[in-house]
Amino acid sequence: MFQKRVNQVIEKMKTDGLKQILVSEPCSIYYLTGVDVGPGERLFALYLNDEGRKVLFLNTLFTVEQKDCEEIWYSDTDDSISMLASVIDSKETLGIDKEWTARFLIPLMEKCKGLKVVLGSKYVDATRAIKDEKEIECMIENSQINDVVMERTRDFISEGMTEKQVEAFIVEQYKLLGCQDVSFSPICSFGANGADPHHMPDDSVLKAGDSIVIDIGGRKDCYCSDMTRTYFCKEASDEYKKIHDIVRVANEKAEEIIRPGVRLCDIDLTARNYISSFGYGEYFTHRLGHFIGQTDHEFGDVSSTNTETVKPGMIFSIEPGIYLPNKMGVRVEDLVLVTEDGCIVLNKVDKKYAMIG
Repeated sequence: MFQKRVNQVIEKMKTDGLKQILVSEPCSIYYLTGVDVGPGERLFALYLNDEGRKVLFLNTLFTVEQKDCEEIWYSDTDDSISMLASVIDSKETLGIDKEWTARFLIPLMEKCKGLKVVLGSKYVDATRAIKDEKEIECMIENSQINDVVMERTRDFISEGMTEKQVEAFIVEQYKLLGCQDVSFSPICSFGANGADPHHMPDDSVLKAGDSIVIDIGGRKDCYCSDMTRTYFCKEASDEYKKIHDIVRVANEKAEEIIRPGVRLCDIDLTARNYISSFGYGEYFTHRLGHFIGQTDHEFGDVSSTNTETVKPGMIFSIEPGIYLPNKMGVRVEDLVLVTEDGCIVLNKVDKKYAMIG
């Protein structure tokens, strides 16, 4: 499995004539080798070249099982950059990760005189964007767990609770269901707080008539889930009910057109144009979706500027929203898996307008 992924990355490199890359993002290294390490501030990198060489750079403090690649171990007293430089061909361009820190890159370039570097993340990112069978199994299982957590949260919430109380309940549910962690800090937004798409839970108290935005995900077997539902506490105005229906239908209309060959920007525009037709376009303030896998936001998005086409095996979110400043917010989000002739919605929790609490 891991060698197949490495081969796919190398083939993409060859297409562009790039002979070597240095992978430094821990999630990408895990994806290509199965080595799961939290390196902290220490060097952790995987060197690949177009001839199939794989060299993993590891600190002696890391606990790692033997893997199918060369391993170069260094201690805290070793010159790890010199050891890295000894493997790199300074006469050839080196692809590096988009987030590799300057404290490693600059010393490396000083040791490899004349070395030219380019962004090399796209070769791994493009491979990670198409999930294989094992990854799809993980994502489906994690989405099923997420459904359970959402339903438990919906049933738990009641008037008078604080956002932080709900957040604590959510985190505990993932632990009870066997997740390693949450995919991201849970979003629980009452009333006017819902107008901020990324509001962090505080001591706000739930009141009758408030909208309740719940955006949650859990991490299990190194893969993430993500979903949003919006409810209302005991009652809601006619306008709020209408807004919820608009957002829900926008979500469903976007999902209906997903199939291989469709442009990601056209999926975004399907939802955006529907919301705009009711006069709420200016209140849909973010892209429609993001890719997901080992991290909650992977490379790739569903936005009005992304002209890439949908391919089987992609998994991304569809999450339209309407946010009225100082009043409320509504967002409805599912993860979808692209198939050969359409898509499968991974989240099964009811999306229709509902009152709780």
